[in-house]
Amino acid sequence: MDYNYEQSSEVEALDSIYYGDMQILEIEPIHKFSIPIKSETFDEGEGLSCQLVFTYTPKYPDELPIIEIDNDENLDSVVDKNELLAHLTEQGKENLGMVMVFTLVSAGQEWLNVKWDSIKKDREEKVLAKLKADEEAELKRFEGTRVTVESFLAWRKQFEIDMGIPAKREKEAKDKNKLTGKELFLRDTTLNESDLQFLDDGDAVKVDESLFQDLDDLEISDEDDEDYVPGQSGSDSD
Repeated sequence: MDYNYEQSSEVEALDSIYYGDMQILEIEPIHKFSIPIKSETFDEGEGLSCQLVFTYTPKYPDELPIIEIDNDENLDSVVDKNELLAHLTEQGKENLGMVMVFTLVSAGQEWLNVKWDSIKKDREEKVLAKLKADEEAELKRFEGTRVTVESFLAWRKQFEIDMGIPAKREKEAKDKNKLTGKELFLRDTTLNESDLQFLDDGDAVKVDESLFQDLDDLEISDEDDEDYVPGQSGSDSD
């Protein structure tokens, strides 16, 4: 195989394909050049890009070219460029014996697209996860803690302690034992209510009429009358 011819012919073809983008770095004693690759959305402001630098070996294409990655500033921050180099090396081994730079550039381009799609998916999932977490936190804030009998009793007990209610009750119990009858009457409204109830029930008092049925049979003398005055009869006669 005429290696020099194969190499020169490939460089000429690549320069036509990547015209304006491909840069010839060296011609003698060996060919060295760079070709940029980028993900599909890179020109829109987001994506991955780098320069692939190829250096022919004396027996290329029966040997792999030397592959380097340059201008990889935005690549290093999100992916490992060694993964890309390993991927290109594997692709090169499958194409030994034939010119392969176009195949390697295409493989590198596709690798960047796949990586960028994966990165975008991960970012979107993180955004969705955060939104979901925020929504759940908001719902939980409005929903509050579910109240059970036990939790309510515990809350009420603590609330009364915080408000000093047990101490107030104990003090009131002690003060009540020291109150006079009048103070108890004024404080206990049930006493007033019982008197009013008694008055309301006054019309309902039953009288045993049998006690008064034999009054006519009783002999009552005037002397027994406290208002009796001697010399005056019960009826005046003119």
